[in-house]
Amino acid sequence: MTLIRNAFRRLHYPVDIIAQCVRWYLAYSLSLRNLEEMMAERGITVDHSTLHRWIIRLVPLLDKAFRRHKRAVGRRWRMDETYIRVRGQWKYLYRAVDTAGQTIDFLLTATRDAAAALGFFRKAIRHHDEPEVVTIDKSGVNMVALTTLNAGKPEEETITVRQSKYLNNLVEQDHRNIKRRIRSMMGFKSFRRAQTVLAGVELIHMIRKGQCHHPAGDGLSSAEQFYCWLSEKQAAQFSSSSIL
Repeated sequence: MTLIRNAFRRLHYPVDIIAQCVRWYLAYSLSLRNLEEMMAERGITVDHSTLHRWIIRLVPLLDKAFRRHKRAVGRRWRMDETYIRVRGQWKYLYRAVDTAGQTIDFLLTATRDAAAALGFFRKAIRHHDEPEVVTIDKSGVNMVALTTLNAGKPEEETITVRQSKYLNNLVEQDHRNIKRRIRSMMGFKSFRRAQTVLAGVELIHMIRKGQCHHPAGDGLSSAEQFYCWLSEKQAAQFSSSSIL
């Protein structure tokens, strides 16, 4: 698997074991110690700190590979932020979905203000172009960010902004899938590590929604698609070599 070999100078474990451990951690409600015990039951001795290092090394490469094959999203966005605890303090995960529930983008920030919201919108627009309509709740800082984006544009090119708590239920419900997964992680100890792990969780969530279009991935399950991106060249025949 090309991405795994690029991520590590030396490989002390088979690439299929590394790939499976990373996917299981991101996809299921497991702690690192849970995963360590599961591997031990299969005769594989791997420390939880090693598992963590695999995840931190691989997720940025996976995210980059996924974005190259991400399906186009709609231009009517629902945007909201939710709380994430990092080192005992609340941080803010900005997220947006389109009207079909597809994830637009996400950004973990230390503050909840206009600058943070503007940073999120600029990241999302950089990857997906400008939306036609953005629906937000009654948050004033999100409105300030969108007003900043619209400043100086001709009226026909401005982003239409709607403030409606009930129309934003779609993205609020989507938050639950992310919060459910991180609940078993027992909190993040580092802001940068939180950013990386959340990117991996979001990636798995988008795979399950069918948001990736890979030339070799048609008809594959979400697990098979994940291993497909690790190779980047062909779909991994993982089912024949998975750990039983």
